[in-house]
Amino acid sequence: MHDWASTLIATAFFALLSPGLLIQMPGRHRPVEFMLMKTSAVSILAHAVVYGLLLILFFVVLDVHVSV
Repeated sequence: MHDWASTLIATAFFALLSPGLLIQMPGRHRPVEFMLMKTSAVSILAHAVVYGLLLILFFVVLDVHVSV
């Protein structure tokens, strides 16, 4: 059996944490904006940091596994 947790979780986080898709932090006029569909270098960096921290949380700290 293969462990699909890393593939599924990383893909879902990548899709949901794309800057401007659902949430953007920092926004252009407010600290957090929703569904803006625009981005900046600072928001790309912030989302990359959050993405990395969530992946570390799920894979290292929680040790999540999905066997299919």
